[in-house]
Amino acid sequence: MKRSEFLRVAGIGTSTFVIAPFGRINTESVITEMSSPKIVRNSEGKKINVLGDKMTFKLTGEETNGQFTLIEENNEPGVQIPTHIHEDEDEIFRVIEGELEVKVGEDTAVLKAGDTAFAPRGIPHSWRVVGDQPAKVDLSIFPAGLEHMFEELGSLPPGPPEMEKVFSICGKYNVRFI
Repeated sequence: MKRSEFLRVAGIGTSTFVIAPFGRINTESVITEMSSPKIVRNSEGKKINVLGDKMTFKLTGEETNGQFTLIEENNEPGVQIPTHIHEDEDEIFRVIEGELEVKVGEDTAVLKAGDTAFAPRGIPHSWRVVGDQPAKVDLSIFPAGLEHMFEELGSLPPGPPEMEKVFSICGKYNVRFI
């Protein structure tokens, strides 16, 4: 079958509906609401320090039509995020350099370069940089929006954080610590 015939038969580019694993999608709205292409260089992105977690926003919801956020984390050994739950987002951690101990649900593993962990919404998870080298980790968040919480947390005054304020900010985004 020729490509043009396949596209016509499949209805691609028309107002047809496609059945996907997560429901029906109006292909016309998908096509008209696509994001613009973007290239992000290694040194580019918005840098922010979120209570010791050094992040660089590579792609945000504004750039991905709300589909996902991509953050690069560069942290020293010992930096950690305690056990918490996201009610609205799934997260993927992919280690680029160093070692990251990740706990998702009942499973704990030390991830090394090339390893990936998936933390679905509703499942408790935490992480900690281990070993004697810094860890560089790509964090993908689906759907986007949590970058706004990180910005709020990153704007807190330096020094030990007021935990009530941290919990309040996180609670606005349906993230809670356990």
